[in-house]
Amino acid sequence: MNNKALFTVLFCLVFPLSLVGQTSDFIKELERQRKVIQRQIQETENLLKTTKKDVGGQLNSLATLSGQIEERKRLILQLNADVDALENEISSLNHQLVELENELKIKRDHYAKSVRYLQKNRTIQDKLMFIFSAESLAQTYRRMRYVKEYGMHQQKQGEEILLKQKEITGKKLELEKTRQTKRALIIARQDEAAKLEKQENQKRTLVGSLQRRQKDLQKEVNKKRAEANKLNDRIDKLIEEELEKARKIAEKERKKEVKKEDKEKVIEKTPMGEFIMTPADQRLSGSFVNNRGRLPIPISTPYIIVSRYGQYNVEGLRNVKLDNKGVDIQGQPGAEALSVFSGKVAAVFEFNGLFNILVRHGNYISVYCNLSQAFVKSGDEVSTKQKLGKIYSDESDNSRTILHFQLRKETVKLNPELWLVR
Repeated sequence: MNNKALFTVLFCLVFPLSLVGQTSDFIKELERQRKVIQRQIQETENLLKTTKKDVGGQLNSLATLSGQIEERKRLILQLNADVDALENEISSLNHQLVELENELKIKRDHYAKSVRYLQKNRTIQDKLMFIFSAESLAQTYRRMRYVKEYGMHQQKQGEEILLKQKEITGKKLELEKTRQTKRALIIARQDEAAKLEKQENQKRTLVGSLQRRQKDLQKEVNKKRAEANKLNDRIDKLIEEELEKARKIAEKERKKEVKKEDKEKVIEKTPMGEFIMTPADQRLSGSFVNNRGRLPIPISTPYIIVSRYGQYNVEGLRNVKLDNKGVDIQGQPGAEALSVFSGKVAAVFEFNGLFNILVRHGNYISVYCNLSQAFVKSGDEVSTKQKLGKIYSDESDNSRTILHFQLRKETVKLNPELWLVR
């Protein structure tokens, strides 16, 4: 086969479209992470629609708007990280491209030398004269093998050059795809920044309205704080009862395993306010801890967090300090509360006409408040993401749907956001 025919066949073999320029898994993963946040924002944008103009309604609107702003900031941070990651990827691809082109140059130089040699010895007669001018049969055989191997070597060099050219073409396409993605992200970031500025302006307007109603505002905040304190007192009392119940159950089990005098020593060493756990409780607690940061969001619809854990001042409002023992999660009407982990329902109780549920996971307790309907009862075993009840929707405030969620280790209050997947 002559050189021209060889190149034609190889070109057809190595350049099918299906092998050229595929989007890297790296870019796909960035897109997947970003789309989760984008979808979350898109599906919760209508949660702010409200017709209530009283202080309570405006405070609720401020909480929802603040939650949306935080989500948009989170998206912008993700976009920034993605742009930086793509810039690093572009730099890496450029470096790889330079290396490939250098390798191609070396292969082309080697191939050119072999072609020049063949041009000097290109006829059949030249090859035959070279073979039959040998001085012995053994030398004749070696020259025949040399001619054959040199031809095969030349063919292999041609194949390697075309493969390297194909690799370079693919790398260039990958580089261009990455650059296009980066340009699109920069545009998306600008768009999100404009939306964020619009929401910040809305927030400033809302805060200004509330500032002019300082007296009514303080009254509403005090009312909410008093209701929250009553609810938390009830939860604390039920947890104390659960501690005592767990202690009695553990005592019964230990009686079967240890002598009375040993049992008394163990009980004396157990600090007050902590569970005395059975082996099953210990295993469940360990499994719960291992899922820190991976627990599912306890609501069945798209959501935003409208009130975060701990004590903090409301930005822009004087003397408005909130103290949240958990997090408030706003979902869409019809949303249901979901168990964040397998466990046992410790209590179901009513407060202000709404249901509240405590689920025990070893020495951890998750708390789900503000339910219009409970699907479980005390003593029920539940699994991860099991529906516990329907979250109350306030029809007087555009069906505002809020789940108040808490997390405890024994009597210690924990920040749920550190345990939930985001």
